[in-house]
Amino acid sequence: MKLQDELPVDHKLVTVWRIGAGLGGVFLIVFGCLGLADHSGFLSTSGSDVAGLSTNGALSILSIVVGAVLVVAAVIGGNVAANVNMAAGVLFVLSGFYGLTVLGRPDANILNFRMANVLFAFIFGIVLVTFGMYGRVSSHLPHDNPYWRDRSAREEPLPNGPKTFVKVMRPGPPNPIGH
Repeated sequence: MKLQDELPVDHKLVTVWRIGAGLGGVFLIVFGCLGLADHSGFLSTSGSDVAGLSTNGALSILSIVVGAVLVVAAVIGGNVAANVNMAAGVLFVLSGFYGLTVLGRPDANILNFRMANVLFAFIFGIVLVTFGMYGRVSSHLPHDNPYWRDRSAREEPLPNGPKTFVKVMRPGPPNPIGH
């Protein structure tokens, strides 16, 4: 069974996944456009700040491309939006680790990362992953959720019948020290 076949077109989870991808994509496109409008060098390590984040031409173009992918996923919707949210979120967390490794090394910092960029990458990545996993990963999914139905179909049913209580008695004298 493929879960994308089981998800109804009008399921409420699709809205959450689309909102996450759409808002994230629009923010990245605006950030990238503002970074390109500032005319910093393509691989400049002393670029300008946009919305509190440092940027250069390479980071601006990369932001526009990733933002466009997120917006396209939001338009497509369904599991595509959820999967793209999760994949982009993981890539953002990895880019945060990249930023940590190149802080203070201008020769290797080709995307002009500063600590604000690193924090943004971690937070934005976790938010995207959360949007993508919403309604998929939880122990308390509603019963109309296709992911719950798939999990419950694989579980063994509990035995039917009246509840029984069993008291286990240990033979021998009681333990005087309370153990």
